[in-house]
Amino acid sequence: MASTVLVANTGRPTGSAASRRMRTDDVIPAVLYGHGMTPLSVAVGRRDLRLALSGGAGSNTVLDLTVDGRVYPAIVKDLQRHPVKRNVTHVDFIQVNLDEAITVSVPVRLEGEATAVANGGGLVDPAVDTIEVTTTPRTIPDEFVVDVSGMQMDSVIRLSDIAMPAGVVPTGEPEMPVVTVLTMRAEVAEIEAADAEVAEEQAEETEGGEATADATEGGDAAAEGDAASE
Repeated sequence: MASTVLVANTGRPTGSAASRRMRTDDVIPAVLYGHGMTPLSVAVGRRDLRLALSGGAGSNTVLDLTVDGRVYPAIVKDLQRHPVKRNVTHVDFIQVNLDEAITVSVPVRLEGEATAVANGGGLVDPAVDTIEVTTTPRTIPDEFVVDVSGMQMDSVIRLSDIAMPAGVVPTGEPEMPVVTVLTMRAEVAEIEAADAEVAEEQAEETEGGEATADATEGGDAAAEGDAASE
């Protein structure tokens, strides 16, 4: 397995203001931890990080994270992003043992055209975006490719249907849906149920209004009767 080198620098200033200045200079604050080491505050270049993670494995890329001349095998544990701009604002790197199993989430990609589903007015729907597995860093799959071309209107592709490479074990239940089919019938039933609920609420409001009106009219009639008696 080819190594992907990413250089990180120590000695970065801490604090929100300092972090903002770093990001303005396209430097991202980060932390490295794992395997009993004392967490280490580091910084990486934004462009360097983008290039390091640009391969097929994406954020699951096993990195040779080089810090002050020492190399740490590591993967990205967490990428924090700006809520609006979506650019990376902080990175958590975790040191790994290349021969020790870890838990990672691998992306799912659908392939093929489900002709039978399209002809039946259905829609292929990915139930999950990723599949969580345990494996060693050396054997992390880049992605799981799921062929949907053979799906029918009643088809469900489950976790047990997904072929796993050697040494890769899924953590989910075998019956977990990975890809399902949405049908127009289901959508119509949902709409009808929502309409019925709205109609029921409106009927209750109408009945409540009529009862109030009846009570008011009864009170007015009684008042008029008392006035006539006087």
